[in-house]
Amino acid sequence: MFNKILIANRGEIACRVATTARRMGVQTVAVYSDADARAKHVQLCNQAVHVGGSAPKDSYLQWQRIIDAAKQTGAQAIHPGYGFLSENEDFAQACADAGLVFIGPPASAIQAMGLKAESKRLMEAAGVPLVPGYHGTDQTPELLHKEADRIGYPVLIKASAGGGGKGMRAVDKSEDFMAALESCKREAINSFGDDAVLIEKYVQRPRHIEIQVFGDTHGNYVYLFERDCSVQRRHQKVLEEAPAPGMTPELRQRMGEAAVAAARAVNYVGAGTVEFIVEQPGGYDKPEQMQFYFMEMNTRLQVEHPVTEAITGLDLVEWQLRVASGQPLPKQQDELRIHGHAIEARINAENPENNFLPATGTLKVYRTPEWSVDFERADARVDSGVREGDAISPFYDSMIAKLIVWGEDRQQALARLDGALAHMRIVGLTTNVQFLRHVLATPSFSQAHLDTALIQREADVLFKQDKLGMPMTVAAAIGYRIFNERQRLQNNDPFSRRDGWRAYGGFSRQFQLQYLGQPLQADLRYEHDGSYYITIVEPDGTLHPKVLSEGALVLEERDDGRMEVFYQGDRQVLQAWLDGEDLNVFGQRGGSVITMVDTLFHSGETGGDGGRLTAPMPGKVVSFAVKAGDKVTKGQPLAVMEAMKMEHTISAPADGEVVELLFAPGDQVQDGDELLTLKTA
Repeated sequence: MFNKILIANRGEIACRVATTARRMGVQTVAVYSDADARAKHVQLCNQAVHVGGSAPKDSYLQWQRIIDAAKQTGAQAIHPGYGFLSENEDFAQACADAGLVFIGPPASAIQAMGLKAESKRLMEAAGVPLVPGYHGTDQTPELLHKEADRIGYPVLIKASAGGGGKGMRAVDKSEDFMAALESCKREAINSFGDDAVLIEKYVQRPRHIEIQVFGDTHGNYVYLFERDCSVQRRHQKVLEEAPAPGMTPELRQRMGEAAVAAARAVNYVGAGTVEFIVEQPGGYDKPEQMQFYFMEMNTRLQVEHPVTEAITGLDLVEWQLRVASGQPLPKQQDELRIHGHAIEARINAENPENNFLPATGTLKVYRTPEWSVDFERADARVDSGVREGDAISPFYDSMIAKLIVWGEDRQQALARLDGALAHMRIVGLTTNVQFLRHVLATPSFSQAHLDTALIQREADVLFKQDKLGMPMTVAAAIGYRIFNERQRLQNNDPFSRRDGWRAYGGFSRQFQLQYLGQPLQADLRYEHDGSYYITIVEPDGTLHPKVLSEGALVLEERDDGRMEVFYQGDRQVLQAWLDGEDLNVFGQRGGSVITMVDTLFHSGETGGDGGRLTAPMPGKVVSFAVKAGDKVTKGQPLAVMEAMKMEHTISAPADGEVVELLFAPGDQVQDGDELLTLKTA
C-alpha cells in the first residue's frame, strides 16, 4: 500500500478521498488554487501545495504543476477524483512517465472510452447494444445536419469528449439544429478543449441506469450492481438511487455482464461506470420489457458512488487504493450482495425557479441534520467540501453537498431522505433543498415512475410551491423581529420593554413585507396582558384572519431560539435566520423566504431598471446576438454568458430597441453588471 498520495482535486471528493486514506494510514497531499487557500480539503490533508490562480485552467488543470507537487512532497500516487483531470489520458500517461501511479485506469482505456464516438464503435464490436446515431469523424456542420434529418427528430447532440451534461443539446426539429450545434460545440470546446460531437436518436421516456464496475491488474472484473440516475435537470443528475426500482434479476445480470464486457474490451483497471439509456416500451410497470443501450463509460469514480457503498457495505475509494497498489479485487462477483435501498440528493447552489441558474455567495448558515455523519457509511451521511462561512464561487461547480440516506427498503429510504432534507439549514444563497423535497413528494418519484423527463412532467407541482404557507411565514417574520428586540434590551426596566405590555389598553404595529414577489402588510396587535395577534392584509385587501378571535396567529418563544406558531388550530415549530432584509424560515413542512422591508432604507428609491439588462451572476460574455440599433421582441436571445461551466442565454424582457452594447465577447463581468441598454416600447 502507498505511504502518501496526492489528491489532484478539490471540494467534496478531495475530502472524501482524504478521509478514507487517513483511515487506511495513508498520508495525503492537497493542491489548492487562490480561491481555495482556506478550503476544507486543504485542512483535511497532511500537506498542501499551491498550484495557481482561481480559475481551473490556472490551477487544477495545470497537470505539470500537480505532478511536480507530487514529486516534491514524496507522494507515490495521484488520485484524480472526478472532473478536472480525472479522464485526461495525457495526464494519466504523464503520471506514469514521472514514475507516479495514477489511481485510475491506464491512459489507453481513458482514450478509448473518452471519445464517445470511438467508444461506440468499440462497444458495437463487443456486442453491446447501441442507440441509433452518427458517430463518424466527419464533423462538417452540413453533414451533421443531414445525419440528424436521417435519424429522425428528436435527436441529441453530444460532445464526443463530454460528460456531466455539458456540451449536450436536445433538438426537436430540423430548423433548430444548426443553432443548437453551434452552442453545443462552443460549450464543448470551453469545457473539454474538443468540439467534436455525435448525433443520436433521442429515446422517448428513457431511464438512465448505470452499472458500477471494477477491474484489477490480475484480470479480475466485477459489477457492483446498478444505480438509477433518471431524475435530471439540464442533463445533470439531481437524485440517484440504488438499486434501480423495478429492476428484475435477469435484466440486472444482463446489464452487469454487458458492463463487464465493456471494461474488458479496453483492459480497464480501477473504478468505472458504464452508463445505459433504458427504454420502457411497455410503460413503468413492465420492467421485463425494458431495453438497454450503451451510452458512455465514465473512467473514474462517480459523484453518486456513495449509494453503491451504502447497499454493498463497501468503501470504493479503499478499493481504488488497493487495486492501484497492485492488490487483487477484495471480493469476487459471487460474494457481492445488495442490502436495502439508498438515495442520494445533490444539494446545489442554484435557483430552480429560474431554470436552475447557479448561485454564488457565502454560506452564512450551513447546518446538516444532527444525526448525520461525514463520509462514513450510515443511515444518513453528508459528503461536503464546505463549512459554514465558506463561499460558493463562480469558478467551480455549484454543488454544496451530497445527502445520502439508507433504508431497509425504498419507502423507508424516501422517508428518511425527506426528514433529513427538512433539517438542512442553508442561508446566504439560493439552494434546491425545497425543490428536492417537492420531487420526493411527486407521484412519479414516490411510485418509481422514473424517466429523464420527470421534472418537466411534474413542473406544476415542483415549482412555485411553498409548503410552509404565507400565514406561518409572516408570523415567523414578526416573531423573529420582536424576539430580537427583546434580546437587545439592556435592562429590565418595564418602561423600556417593547413586548406589548401596557398598564391598560393595547396598541398596534405595522410591518411591510414582500412574499413571493408580492407586497403584504401585517398588523401586530398587542393586548393588555402581553399577548399578541397578527392580521395580514394582501394587496387586494384580503384579510388573514378575517375574524380575529377565531383565526388568531399566536407566537410563543422557546429557550432554544425556535418559535412555536399557532394558526387556526395548526401548530408548527419554526427557525429563522436573517440575511440582509430576507428572512429564511425553516420548518418540518418546508422552508420559505420573506423580505422584511426597511421602509426608511428604501425611502429614496425610485422606479425600475428602465430597459437595463444585467448579468445574473459573475462570468464571461460569450457572444451578442444583436447590435446597437436592432429592433428586438420580448423573449428574443440577446447575449450568451458562460458561468460555473454552463452557458446562459440573456433574453429581451420586452419589445424594444438596442441602444448600446456595454461589453465585448470575452469580457469578464460581475453579478449585476449592465451588459447592454434597451429602449423598451
